Amino acid sequence: MMSEHRIPLTDLKNPSIRTLHFTWFAFFLTFVVWFSHAPMLAFIKEAFDLSGQQIKALMILNVAMTIPARIVIGILVDKFGPRHVYSGLLILSGFMCVLFATANSYEQLAIFRFLLGFVGAGFVIGIRMVGEWFPAKQVGLAEGIYGGWGNFGSAAGAMTLPTIALLFGGEDGWRYAIGLTGVIAAIYGVIYYINVRDTPKGSTYFKPKKSGGLEVSNWGDFWFLLAMNIPMYVALAVLTWKLSPSNLGLLTDNACYGIYAGLFALYLFQTSQIWKVNYEHLKEGVPEMQRYKFKQVAILDWSYFATFGSELAVVSMLPLFFLETFEGLDPVKAGLLASGFAFMNLVARPTGGWMSDHFGRRKTMIVLICGLAAGYFLLSQIDGGWWIPLAVMATMSCSFFVQAGEGAVFAMVPLVQRRMTGQIAGMVGAYGNVGAVTYLTVLSFVDYSTFFLVIAASAGVVFALVMFLDEPRGKMTEVLPDGTVQLIDVT
Repeated sequence: MMSEHRIPLTDLKNPSIRTLHFTWFAFFLTFVVWFSHAPMLAFIKEAFDLSGQQIKALMILNVAMTIPARIVIGILVDKFGPRHVYSGLLILSGFMCVLFATANSYEQLAIFRFLLGFVGAGFVIGIRMVGEWFPAKQVGLAEGIYGGWGNFGSAAGAMTLPTIALLFGGEDGWRYAIGLTGVIAAIYGVIYYINVRDTPKGSTYFKPKKSGGLEVSNWGDFWFLLAMNIPMYVALAVLTWKLSPSNLGLLTDNACYGIYAGLFALYLFQTSQIWKVNYEHLKEGVPEMQRYKFKQVAILDWSYFATFGSELAVVSMLPLFFLETFEGLDPVKAGLLASGFAFMNLVARPTGGWMSDHFGRRKTMIVLICGLAAGYFLLSQIDGGWWIPLAVMATMSCSFFVQAGEGAVFAMVPLVQRRMTGQIAGMVGAYGNVGAVTYLTVLSFVDYSTFFLVIAASAGVVFALVMFLDEPRGKMTEVLPDGTVQLIDVT
């Protein structure tokens, strides 16, 4: 178990710091792969002669699979450890990225982009890994560095991939640029496996008593958990409807009905797994020292819906927003301008984690959610008459609060219940993708200004929920495999 002393972040010889750097770079590569298509959309649109609605469908497909994937990955990482799961995910997603780069039809683009949504679950893995290597008083900053430097992958892709595509030249330049990211990710999967461990030497890797569902502490929380799972399936059903014959026409009516039935069956299966995990210990009663409040997880879910969900949506559409709003921009310049939004991850997310460590989890989230709402209201006012540098500054100001809010959310996730950090992170992370699907679906019906206003309004609702968040206090109790009780400081 990690001791509670602070770890010097500049000590590169420290195993914790080395693990942090190996892990944020793994996350960085997952984001490069996941959003490698965004700065290439103008090239892809021209190559396949796609309509605006087909482009929007690709944006939605890109974040859809990540909803169930983060739940699955959360279960796997708690059971098998982050080292094995991260390495496997990088190798598999690299292969899928190459397949997307070699697609020859819109249908193939859609299928592989949908499957690549699985790589977005990589974030969950590192949350557990970093939580194992850093003490509670420093975990917010460490998770912020992990998330912020990793999220920068989308900005790095936006800044470099269009140029790489032009260097390769020809109409297939975009294919080489995207395919290259997949090859690099697969190679790094092997490097990561060789160089990291799941825990510091002498530490125990706590695992849930049973796998397959999140443990809760009372029957009220059991029903609360089942209710909180519903929005994830609703988001996938909305996506299916969006791709139906009455909308984009990518799926047939029979395919849609099959997906709806499959989603309902999947929800019933997940419910049965949650029942299986919880029935016995709830019947016997959970000891007071091992309890936690599921409302903490639920509030973090909705907070990430508004923060990371809006970031995913905005990162997906911002290059086209700049291209269509300001005359005279080409795809390369639009991509560079749009990268400012994700670029702020380098400082904003660690700052949000640091603020959470020093000023309190709840207070920090209240301040940052307010700033997020104000930032998106400002973006809703941008039009072609704005001075472009001013529009970029407004974008980066908004993104600071968005990403600092994400850092504040995940500064608290490892402090809810250590042995289930992967599953809690998976659910919170999945809600980020529910938010992305929701916002991108809204975007398909409204103009850009209304889109930003909708995000601002939803942030107001989240602000009200955060008022009910409890500040972590005291110690978290975990039970070792031999029955020994261990206390973990969460203050």
